[in-house]
Amino acid sequence: MRQTFDAIVIGSGQAGVPLTRALAESGWNVAVIENNLVGGSCVNYGCTPTKALVASARRAWVARNSIDHGIHAFDLTLDFPKIMARKDAIVAGFREGIEQRRFKHENITLFRETGRFVDTHKIQLESEVIEGKKIFINTGQSPIIPNIPGLEAVPYLTSTTILDLKVLPEHLIIIGGGYIGLEFGQMFKRFGSRVTIIQKGDRLARTEDPDISEEIRKVLEGEGITVLLESEVVSVNQTESTIHISLFRKDKTETVTGSHLLIATGRKSNTEELDLGNAGVVTDAKGNIVVNEKLETNVPNIWALGDVTGGPAFTHVSYNDYEVVYRNMVLGEKASTHDRVLVYAMFIDPSLGRVGLTETQAREQGFDLAVAEYPTAWVARAIELGETQGKLKLVVDKKTEKILGASVLAYEGAELVHYLAAYMNAHASLRTLQRAITIHPTLSEGLQSLALKLHI
Repeated sequence: MRQTFDAIVIGSGQAGVPLTRALAESGWNVAVIENNLVGGSCVNYGCTPTKALVASARRAWVARNSIDHGIHAFDLTLDFPKIMARKDAIVAGFREGIEQRRFKHENITLFRETGRFVDTHKIQLESEVIEGKKIFINTGQSPIIPNIPGLEAVPYLTSTTILDLKVLPEHLIIIGGGYIGLEFGQMFKRFGSRVTIIQKGDRLARTEDPDISEEIRKVLEGEGITVLLESEVVSVNQTESTIHISLFRKDKTETVTGSHLLIATGRKSNTEELDLGNAGVVTDAKGNIVVNEKLETNVPNIWALGDVTGGPAFTHVSYNDYEVVYRNMVLGEKASTHDRVLVYAMFIDPSLGRVGLTETQAREQGFDLAVAEYPTAWVARAIELGETQGKLKLVVDKKTEKILGASVLAYEGAELVHYLAAYMNAHASLRTLQRAITIHPTLSEGLQSLALKLHI
């Protein structure tokens, strides 16, 4: 007989895992389908491994750059295999935790297979067909490989395969100037590789305001990374152990050579293998599953959560997707993605913490703005720490004094931004932020100094 479940969860990412467990604990009989590693990209290829490597890279950078603090590090050596082994151990621990603590429940059945829709309720596995009253899709995204002549014949790396390197690259060339490319670029530069970043557009991190993008460029070039803007890759080839990148830049053709090539040109939703057409689930032109503010697809019993919807591709957003669905499905609430305050970060160093709208986005939406900027170098605690790179930026609606967004490019910026996010979630005004008492000397104090620059 065909197995029937109250719910089928396809994919075990950062929405699928907690949703599976929560539904099971609510008495639902749940099937979870995973054709790769449990935990999704965050645990296996994203947050966990990359931030572990970022931490090692920062240790190396601090050791080399502490002379101004009166500390001289001599004969510094880097054990790249040990760095990678530490990363692997952390990932394995996280993954084991999911399998042993989250999926060990009498109401959960884990299928380690590929699932394809037969119709709106049935999923074809490799071994059998199962049926679910409700189906939740959390299949995430994977790297986009651009159509570059010669690329198919070159052993290029992606954000996934670069994590399996055994030898430190002599010269890492990165095609793509977004978050992934920039984080890996700075990381490997600090490990000791030469790094060249090739960006087709006129600035790095194009989702950010131009002034923030420029500050990021200064940080990376200040560490010796070569940044090539407005550079279109024409072709790629390899001779022996050298990779050759032909570029069209500044009205002429140039060639960049290196030992390794990382493709970081974006990601696409993993929907091709799902046979969504059999269930009538609508996707957009890029293959993202179309959902409403409750994560419902156009098919009444099918939901989509996380990166596969084409929304903000961040782990914490995926987790919030789970909360929206669970609160609606089990608790009978009317939760929505519409009113959430979006926060995210780029884990370069100094990190970029972001909340709400950028100045560009706010102006496009027609707000009459008050904008404040404050160099990190003016913050007393940053000076004392010797961490003065970056800038702070606050965007406020003049009419309502509502805080619309902020960019915090500073030491621990990814942590600091939550200070402002808390005010935004509480719907507190600029005046409330200005009148708060902050500890001196702290980095958070700089955010209040930023707010005090505005007089509305």
